[in-house]
Order: sequence, then C-alpha cells, then structure tokens
Amino acid sequence: MSDPEPCRMKHTEDPEEQRDLMEESEESEELSEVEEEHHVKPGEKPLSRSKTKHTFLKKTRAKKSFTCTQCGKSYTAKHSLHVHVRVHSGERPFTCDHCGKSFTIKQSLHVHMRVHTGEKPFTCDQCGETLSTLIALKLHQRIHTGEKPYKCSHCDKRFSRSKSLKTHEMIHTGEKPYKCSHCDKRFNQSSSLKKHERTHSRENPHTCDQCGTSFSFKTHLKRHMKIHAVEKPLKLCLYCKS
Repeated sequence: MSDPEPCRMKHTEDPEEQRDLMEESEESEELSEVEEEHHVKPGEKPLSRSKTKHTFLKKTRAKKSFTCTQCGKSYTAKHSLHVHVRVHSGERPFTCDHCGKSFTIKQSLHVHMRVHTGEKPFTCDQCGETLSTLIALKLHQRIHTGEKPYKCSHCDKRFSRSKSLKTHEMIHTGEKPYKCSHCDKRFNQSSSLKKHERTHSRENPHTCDQCGTSFSFKTHLKRHMKIHAVEKPLKLCLYCKS
C-alpha cells in the first residue's frame, strides 16, 4: 500500500471521495445494526453475508424518510441529511491543526490525523497489510474473498466498491461530469481530469531519484526508471580488445 501523499495548506478534500466515505460509513453502520439484530442464538445458523445485505437493503428502503432537496438522496436520520447537505453547500467545519486541511465530517478529520501520526490500527488477517480505517480494511479484504456486491445495471460486470461501479456505469450512460478548465475536454473520473490538466500546466510531479528528471505521469517515470535498472555491458577497446 502506497504512503499517503503529504498534505498541502488550505487544501480541502475531494467531494467525490468525501461522498464515498460517507456512503461506505453509513452502509457499514447499518449493516452492523442488521447483524446485531440477527445475532446467532444457540442451535441457529448465522446469516450469510448476502442475506445480511438483502436484509439491510430491505430495512433501509423502508426506513429512509429524510430526502435531500438538491439531489434526491434519502437518509434514515435527520442528522445524516444535515451532514450530507454540506456536500452541496461546501461547508467544512472540521480543520486539521497540523496542515489546515478541512473536512465536512468529524470522522474524516479523525481518520486524516493518522496521516500525521502514521497510525494504521487495522490489520488484515490474510496478508498482514495494515490500514488506517475499518472501512479500508473491509474493502481490502474483498481482494481475498473475491466479494463483489455491486452489479452494473447495464451489463453483468460486478465490483467490490460502489465508487468503481459508478465510474463504470458512466461508460454506458456517456456521462462525463469533469470538464477541463482550459479546454472543452471532459472526463468520467476526477483523476483523469487532473492528469489531463497537467498537459496545460506543464506540471511534472514525478521525479526520478537517480538523475532528477521529472515527468507529468507516474507511468512515464516507471518507464524511465528502466534506463537505470538495466546494466550496460562494457565496451571493448577497438585497438587492444581489452
């Protein structure tokens, strides 16, 4: 797992990542509620993950009654809706004392602080990899279990993360919500937009630690590093053959 990128002053979190964290957090909490309500009694078989998921979906669809007037997303609690509205308003009331980065929910600030402390309290029991959040651990463990609970409504492809499903479905819908501020090109991922905009800014954030040459894209740096990795054969003297 790669180290987190260093924080930059007055740099706020990506709204897309924030929404993903909020959705995964809410889903995780409500799944736990379902599992708690259906705890195993002596002589009973535990609910399978798929049955738990089905119960969870049935329960949340029945309970959700607080709806955002801007996007139509519904929540089971009024507080959750209040927090969600910050995605639209841009309000970020929780600020890091170390780097000035701000967040819409307190949980995100708490998790962010681990960037400064280096804390990774959650360990995968399959491979030993350590992660900074319980949500990250659960998502990581799907690599080992092969679980892909998110299915495309247009084709048979399945995904382990809801964010990956949303990105994939844009292939079918043709949606490209991220527009370049310098030209008319549009993209279906914010990361693709950031990479593209470097062609305008000439930014080269990836630097070779061997010779100092910088590149716009990490893939270009990796290709360049092969120059240093290859051992060049010694050339014989044309005159003495030594």
